[in-house]
Amino acid sequence: MTMIFGVPLAVFMGQLMLGLINGAFYALLSLGLAVIFGLLKIVNFAHGAMYMLGAFSALLGLQHLGLNYWAALLIAPLLVAGVGMLIERVLLRRIAHLDHLYGLLLTFGLALIFEGTLINFFGVSGSSYPTPAALQGGMNLGFMFLPTYRGWVLVAALVVCLATWYIIERTRLGAYLRAGTENPALMQAFGVNVPQLITLTYGFGVALAAFAGVLAAPLYPVSPTMGANLLIVVFAVVVIGGMGSILGAVATGLSMGLIEGLTKVYYPEAANTVIFLVMILVLMLRPAGLFGKEA
Repeated sequence: MTMIFGVPLAVFMGQLMLGLINGAFYALLSLGLAVIFGLLKIVNFAHGAMYMLGAFSALLGLQHLGLNYWAALLIAPLLVAGVGMLIERVLLRRIAHLDHLYGLLLTFGLALIFEGTLINFFGVSGSSYPTPAALQGGMNLGFMFLPTYRGWVLVAALVVCLATWYIIERTRLGAYLRAGTENPALMQAFGVNVPQLITLTYGFGVALAAFAGVLAAPLYPVSPTMGANLLIVVFAVVVIGGMGSILGAVATGLSMGLIEGLTKVYYPEAANTVIFLVMILVLMLRPAGLFGKEA
């Protein structure tokens, strides 16, 4: 049997793949946070709740409307984006001129409200979501067996992350977004509706979280607390990558998943804390994050 540093190859690659898939979720969620903070300067503590709402929208759509997985992948993010845009228009816009701490507290309160409301209706035990028929089974890669659905999650997350990076960094729309948040008065003078741009950007950020929630539904129990459990890890990933850095969010999310997976192979006791240890190390050596810009 082939061994890698004393560990069977199948076990090593299995944990590595599992880490990469967890990293894909970290990348998708931290990407949404980075888009919202980088362009709007909002520390969105409701992001985990939006991830949870995406998963619940898919589950309730299936149970009550017969909505299949593929339709849920499109409809759930749009629904949650609508909720996010309403929050931005009604609440966040009123405190946009205040310190960032007010936005953090407001979104934290919203997350607790969403979570508490759903706990009242559904409890905390969680429900399962079936794997779509087209993505059941698995592939024998020679050195390991890869479930098809996990492979799909990895590919879908990478495609969405790269497309988002390209839109923001390489297109005219992305240039408008960056310019509109850095100098809104100038952009309005050119006829750009900056408030509408900000609302759409916030909606897009939370739609990314909801998309991750739908992807996660067949893998993890759908419960009101599923977002809260993940949010702290995702914030650590964003801090490591650099607050507001799009590339940092994606690269750090994937690499932290891999580091977490490797830690499970060689020292499982530290798997739940290794990301926070890396965060402390990065903050001590480079406070702006690995991809962030020094002030």
